[in-house]
Amino acid sequence: MNNNFSTTPTKQGYFFSQPHQSFFLFGVLWAIIVMLQFALSYKGILVLTVSPIAFHAYSLIFIVFTQFFTGFIFTTFPRFCQSPVIERAVYTRIFFILQTGALLFVVGAIFDATVATSGMLLLFIANGLIIHQLQKIYNAGAMTQNSSDPFWILTGFYFGMVSHLLWLIDAVSNIGLTPLATQFGFLLYLIFVGFAIAQRMVPFFSHSFAEKDQRFVPVVLFLFILKSFLISIDLLWLEITVDLLLSLYLFREFKNWQLPIFSSPAILWVLHLALFWLPTAFFLGALGNIAVALGAPSAYFLQIHLLAIGFLTTLLIGFGTRVTLGHSGQPPHADRLVTNLFWFIQAVVVIRGIYSLQLMGDLSLNWFFDLSFTAWLILFIVWAWRYGPVLYRGKKIE
Repeated sequence: MNNNFSTTPTKQGYFFSQPHQSFFLFGVLWAIIVMLQFALSYKGILVLTVSPIAFHAYSLIFIVFTQFFTGFIFTTFPRFCQSPVIERAVYTRIFFILQTGALLFVVGAIFDATVATSGMLLLFIANGLIIHQLQKIYNAGAMTQNSSDPFWILTGFYFGMVSHLLWLIDAVSNIGLTPLATQFGFLLYLIFVGFAIAQRMVPFFSHSFAEKDQRFVPVVLFLFILKSFLISIDLLWLEITVDLLLSLYLFREFKNWQLPIFSSPAILWVLHLALFWLPTAFFLGALGNIAVALGAPSAYFLQIHLLAIGFLTTLLIGFGTRVTLGHSGQPPHADRLVTNLFWFIQAVVVIRGIYSLQLMGDLSLNWFFDLSFTAWLILFIVWAWRYGPVLYRGKKIE
């Protein structure tokens, strides 16, 4: 009896012992739920109180990817800044606010728009508390004067806060701010934060000692802001020019890092793969937009999904696997199952890309939509099956 009493609290305590564990696991859970909900609404099976496209964008940005960002950055940002770790009471409070807001939003999206808006308000509050903690860490950090990386990561989070505010205002007033909020939330928050983290951590993990251009990150941010502005005023040829500049500039810089791409273990090359999806997505997106500018039908969010899945999802699954193993006292090693899962992410990218291209070519291959969202669900279900027990109770991978 005493043994049973002592074991249960230990498991419960382990789940919240480090910030990444709860946020990662619930990030996976919501990735499955919101994608299934969106797919059912997109196919007309489920009627939502909000636009299906708006639901898709908002839920992925501020429920799914924000969970992964928070888990990773709450674990690593104090190390970046050489400041004390975040107290458990602080990140658990943010965790529960975030989950409550997510639950209200997804339920309200089915039954009541007012409930969905109240969920957005809670998610916005959680967003503000996350930034408050990061700002405290940054202000107290010993490394903030010697490295600009924490500053750029924090800047990306502030862009996300601006996007979230615009989205919340539009939910209440319906004055048409959602497209602008989406641009800020996707490119200046999700992609820029992912990029800011990757450009610091991938060379570090790869033992790359090539000197980085100090203008690299601010130039990329400037081009991201310029691209967002051009999209909002519909200057397609100028947007194409910026995409091509981004592609060439990013590829040149990544190539100069001399990463050991072909000689790295899977736990590392998956991060290299994610990194090079960034210039690839901008290049392919530019080609798609050139076709549109010359009279072809829309590429239907081709570039967005290449960035969101090819770059960001590959990056987060790679980092998530590494952090989950390393912080549970296990070697950061990808076995055969997980290596195949890394390749499977690329299959998800290709399938979603084909869906966009077939719409562009009017080929009526709509079953690729079913295939793409099913592949997404399989990806996160398998990852949760493999690493959920590690996150929840510290299970050792055999």
